[in-house]
Amino acid sequence: MGEEPKARKTSAAHEKAKAAARAKRLERAKGKRGAKGAAHGSSQGAKGAKSTKAAKAAGTKGSNSAKAAVQGGPHGAKATGAKHAKSQHAGAVPKQGRGGFAKEKCPATPAKTRSDEAVERGVPSRSGLSCPVERECGACQLLGIPYAEQLTEKQACMRELFEPLSDDACAFLPICGMDRPLYYRNKVMTPYAPGRVLGVRDVDKRARGERGAKGAHRGHRADAPRREILCGMYAAGSHRIIPTDECLLENRAAKRILLTIRRLMPKFRIEPYDEDALSGFLRHAVVRVGHESGEVLVTLVTNGEAFPGSKNFARELVKRCPEITTVVQNVNTRNTNAVLGHEGEHVLYGPGFILDTLCGLSFRISSHSFYQVNAVQTEVLYRRAIELAQLTGGETVLDAYCGTGTIGLVAARGLPVEGEGEGPAEGDAPHASAANGGSGAR
Repeated sequence: MGEEPKARKTSAAHEKAKAAARAKRLERAKGKRGAKGAAHGSSQGAKGAKSTKAAKAAGTKGSNSAKAAVQGGPHGAKATGAKHAKSQHAGAVPKQGRGGFAKEKCPATPAKTRSDEAVERGVPSRSGLSCPVERECGACQLLGIPYAEQLTEKQACMRELFEPLSDDACAFLPICGMDRPLYYRNKVMTPYAPGRVLGVRDVDKRARGERGAKGAHRGHRADAPRREILCGMYAAGSHRIIPTDECLLENRAAKRILLTIRRLMPKFRIEPYDEDALSGFLRHAVVRVGHESGEVLVTLVTNGEAFPGSKNFARELVKRCPEITTVVQNVNTRNTNAVLGHEGEHVLYGPGFILDTLCGLSFRISSHSFYQVNAVQTEVLYRRAIELAQLTGGETVLDAYCGTGTIGLVAARGLPVEGEGEGPAEGDAPHASAANGGSGAR
């Protein structure tokens, strides 16, 4: 009984605090409207003065700051106050969509790389490679440095890290580099988000463009989106999308499929996901390409299960990109940064998975599978690690968090192997074991 009055008192205090917060927001909104009136009414004399007076009566500091900024006075920056200045430099980053700022913190100025410094000094790329968005994207920070120099620098970093732990018997072997470190990522993904609002001319241009693009289909204004559809990569430390139609690291076929999906969305009335409004349908697309098999898995991540015309969409996508072997819908309705959801999947075309060969063994890959994105170097890594392990045949190999089971099955080769893990990704391991004879694996 004693807890009930206390609960009522706490609830009343909570409601009082909420009411105060609402009043404060209304007061701030009135101030902003008054400041806006003052800015636009500066040439109208009495009208602007009246708006400024109304803003001042509202008692908001924001109106005074806006007024100082409009007047262009030298004290405009000071009028905003220390609190406003702090918010501008606290690392808030623009969030893609309807404006505003993301609440998550990130470094306001990312650390400069050697490639960044070279660009600032006007030094041309010494590797012969360049990308128009390399600094914004942040994925290719060493692009302008020759690959041999990159390996030398990484070797020095490795020695610096491990030398204090080594003794005279320890040998530092050279890093095994790639023959051609380009277009190797066999897993490529992109978010889809609404961009600027398209005018009538933009819509007509897009419709004409689609009519002329290989005669794929006739574009109609009703099929065109009201807003531009953005896809690409997130800028470092933000949710701002950097449009990338080409990438020196990503598989070319996978990239082409992602761009084709964007072109098909208007025709099938598919809205991109707006993470600010939590609305829209298509959140991401993930493409996996088999290293040796060439099979292609496309996963469409949707903000809801109902997908009218899904089979038609998949058939049209395969028609335009015939290398696709399967298309899967993954449902993710949560407000989360995770790409894939766990609310169900539906196969729209094909078997729902692909097969690939790694180190001479066959593996099944589904949307949730953990499978190395650089299969060429994965084979180098596995073979070198097994060679150094010096397995004799009498050991039992434990593959913890095994995913598709690549490490354990490649290492086993006749040895007993046990896989351990959980979740959808680990469901592919038994299939891989059975496909490779299953001897000694469980």
